[in-house]
Amino acid sequence: MNIFRLTGDLSHLAAIVILLLKIWKTRSCAGISGKSQLLFALVFTTRYLDLFTSFISLYNTSMKLIYIACSYATVYLIYMKFKATYDGNHDTFRVEFLVVPVGGLSFLVNHDFSPLEILWTFSIYLESVAILPQLFMISKTGEAETITTHYLFFQGLYRALYLINWIWRFYFEGFFDLIAVVAGVVQTILYCDFFYLYITKGTLGCALPALFLEPCYSRERSSVCQRKCQRPSPASVLQGARTEFLPQQRHKMLDTENQKLNSFVADSHQWLCKNPEEKNQKVSV
Repeated sequence: MNIFRLTGDLSHLAAIVILLLKIWKTRSCAGISGKSQLLFALVFTTRYLDLFTSFISLYNTSMKLIYIACSYATVYLIYMKFKATYDGNHDTFRVEFLVVPVGGLSFLVNHDFSPLEILWTFSIYLESVAILPQLFMISKTGEAETITTHYLFFQGLYRALYLINWIWRFYFEGFFDLIAVVAGVVQTILYCDFFYLYITKGTLGCALPALFLEPCYSRERSSVCQRKCQRPSPASVLQGARTEFLPQQRHKMLDTENQKLNSFVADSHQWLCKNPEEKNQKVSV
């Protein structure tokens, strides 16, 4: 195993752990596409069926089990544990438009027409597009939490490192898998726009990787999103009203009362000056 594959696996694992920790610590799955996580669970299930038929190494088996367990744990948290926080109104990508074509392609283009090989090919093709529902969800909302952008970054980094791994293996081991390479290139391309925004905008809780989804989400939209993220929250607006609006109202009421009192005193003084006899009577009494 070369360093690029190892770091790629660690990046992939980091992305999964970041997502799980985010959901568990915040007790919320807001901003996370449950459909993408279902697709990833399907990817790992169909890819690692060879756990029952072959053993390569302890590391290989351990990583497969971790990926499967974490993917289903994520799905459980989204659709069961914290279902009330799931934003299904924005997670509207039609996954059948991914699963059906990918399933057909895996039957047509594969290394060997056998059940395990077809399922493995299916998982490779599906993984390349499984992130689309998440990116589509971000493009609809116009923003993403910082932790979600970190998750996407490490997911894309994992695939980019695997591309370098395949180049390394081709030159030093003579190994070349056309299906895996093409699918990996497609997946990396889908992340390119996100990588650009992630690097140029830093770790803002705001991202719009929708170059391939809708033309209106262009580079200029990122500035709009940044301004949107900088808007004050309702709590801050209410706090400002408490500290600014209410004192101003009190001052205005006091000024009004003072004006009325001064007007009354002036009118009384003027009336007494015009009626000195009435003033003397009141003094004698």
